[in-house]
Amino acid sequence: MEDCLFCRIVAGKIPSTKVFEDDAVLAIRDINPQAPVHVLLLSKRHHASVVDASRADPAVFGRIVAAAVKVATADGVAERGFRLLTNTGPDAGQAVPHLHFHLLGGREMGWPPW
Repeated sequence: MEDCLFCRIVAGKIPSTKVFEDDAVLAIRDINPQAPVHVLLLSKRHHASVVDASRADPAVFGRIVAAAVKVATADGVAERGFRLLTNTGPDAGQAVPHLHFHLLGGREMGWPPW
């Protein structure tokens, strides 16, 4: 989709700091990090949300989780722990309507997250 920010990043039309890529997932550093390690894991195929992806391509979730473990390991946060989250819809704070997960680590995190 031409008007989708993350589709344009996946296509290489917008620069990003890539940390992982395979045929299904692109992982990039977040430009506004909320933790010492903050990586966005993007589906390379456009899905507006978890709901859409679960209907069209449910296998993408396993691919994203596997990529997250590789990134967390490479960034040194897999041992102590990391948070992997996604927002679905406006009430949850989804700012970009493209399936993506946030990998956050490198510091202790509280619960609940708000």
